[in-house]
Amino acid sequence: MADHVETNAAVQSQRIAGVGDRLLVRPALECDRAFLYSVFESTRAEEFARSGLDEQRIAQLLAEQFSMQDKYYRSHYPNGCFDVIELDGCPIGRLYHDWGGSEARLIDIALLPAHRGAGIGTRLLQAFVAHAAARAMPIVLYVEMDNRVQALYRRLGFEADGENGVYLRMRRPGVAFEGAHALPVRGLVCDGER
Repeated sequence: MADHVETNAAVQSQRIAGVGDRLLVRPALECDRAFLYSVFESTRAEEFARSGLDEQRIAQLLAEQFSMQDKYYRSHYPNGCFDVIELDGCPIGRLYHDWGGSEARLIDIALLPAHRGAGIGTRLLQAFVAHAAARAMPIVLYVEMDNRVQALYRRLGFEADGENGVYLRMRRPGVAFEGAHALPVRGLVCDGER
C-alpha cells in the first residue's frame, strides 16, 4: 500500500512539474470578461440545471450572479489581484487573491472543466503558499461546505477554522511546505509587485 501511495505521489509530482513554464498568471483585462464568465458558468451550471428552471432563465440567473459576484469581489477587495490563468498562451481559469492586511486571502480559484484534475490547481496553490510563506502571512479562503476541493486544501495544510452555513473558512499558517520545493508560476505576484 505504501508503495502505491508513493507511486501516486511521484506521478502527481511529475504531472505538476510537467506544467512548468507553460503556466502563466496575468491580470484580467476588460476583454477577458466573456472568458471569465465562461469560467464562472462552468462552476455553477450543473447546480442551476438541477433547479428545474428553463435554459433561458438559467442563463439569465448565471449572468446576474456573475455580475453580482464580480462587483462584490472588486468592492470588498479594492487592492485585490484579479488574474487569468493561462496554459500555453490559452486562458484556462481565474485566480483572485488579495494581500492586504496581515493575511493572504485566496478569494477564488477556478479552472475550466478540461483542465481540472491535471495538477494545475495544485501547482498554483503551492506557488501561492510559497509567496505567503516568504512573507510569513497565513492564508485564508472560503470554500462551499460540499465542495470536493476541500480535500486538496487539506493536503496542502489548510484547516477548517469556521463556517457560516454555506461556506467553510479554511486557514493555513504562513510557513513553507516541509521538505518540498514549490515551483514558481510566471506572473503570480503579491499585491504591489506588479
